[in-house]
Amino acid sequence: MSDTDLLQTPFYDWHASHDGRMVEFGGWHMPVQYSTIVEEHNAVRTAAGLFDISHMGRLRFSGDDACSLLDYLLTNDVSRLKVGQVRYSLVTNESGGVLDDVLVYRLPDCYMLVVNASNRLKIVNWIGQHISRFNVRFEDQTHSYAMIAVQGPKAAGILSAIGAESASDHRYYSVSEMTVAGMTALVSRTGYTGEDGFELIVPAETGMELWSRLLEVGQPTGLQACGLGCRDTLRLEAAMPLYGHELNEDTDPLSAGLGFAVKLDAADFIGRAALAKIAESQPQRVRVGLELEGKRIAREGATILSGHDVIGEVTSGTFSPTLQKAIAMGYVDVAASKTGSEVEVDIRGKRHPAKVVDLPFYKRAK
Repeated sequence: MSDTDLLQTPFYDWHASHDGRMVEFGGWHMPVQYSTIVEEHNAVRTAAGLFDISHMGRLRFSGDDACSLLDYLLTNDVSRLKVGQVRYSLVTNESGGVLDDVLVYRLPDCYMLVVNASNRLKIVNWIGQHISRFNVRFEDQTHSYAMIAVQGPKAAGILSAIGAESASDHRYYSVSEMTVAGMTALVSRTGYTGEDGFELIVPAETGMELWSRLLEVGQPTGLQACGLGCRDTLRLEAAMPLYGHELNEDTDPLSAGLGFAVKLDAADFIGRAALAKIAESQPQRVRVGLELEGKRIAREGATILSGHDVIGEVTSGTFSPTLQKAIAMGYVDVAASKTGSEVEVDIRGKRHPAKVVDLPFYKRAK
């Protein structure tokens, strides 16, 4: 895909004029970093980070059968959602493979799905294949709205300082409409960093005004604009799966350790029968965390070994800025998945000692 074919968020000009190193991500021009990944990572862990996440898909469902359609498409139990609640869920195919991992919002007059940028068109097409027998109005509102994440221990204070005093009263994974910097925004206490934080949705034309106000108020407290680079290291420390790495159409959510988002006793969703069989027989490979000796990074695709046997493969790896250790996630045979198991990772032809550890690697203090 050429640069001229890439989509731009409402903040593209700001990124480009503030030394954002722009890359292609999910069909969009997105900043990978402004300063350094480690500096931005540490800002989120100690103060706050400001992220443009407008590339994420935002899909709206209304009408009498909106809940029924979503219960048919999603693994979690949408019917139990109360207004103002947000749930993590998955879209699976008939064989139980993951098409995407999503957030579903229950709003007063509709439901909304937030989907991964790289999967938006695939999910829109998937919805189109199944919507005809449901009385639902479906809208892809991705280009009509901007989406911003404020993540870190100072996030609630920053929102309070620009008029969203009630944000700090939000429970985790809740959402409501409130006034922020004098404008109406949909605010959820959600995020992808392992820290406290919020995600805000506003009309695209007012996005830049909100971005500027957040920076104006937040920078004196340590808020920094952050790119995709630290978003990846932060989510890996928090053991949050990334589609295309830990999740794909050949991986089921039970093997991925996401059984909490699969309600086999609720609606008859697509893939339910296949996942019920996997649950009964137990997954053969499971997602685990690894700590490696030394500073060498185990990249995606690196082989995991036990003695002469290949037992798995790395899906994501980095050197953790917070823990100062080389960490990775991957899938291994169940027999090798016990915490404390000693394994090796093949990094460019050399075997490096590692051990299986509990996930997440990092958990913020309450």
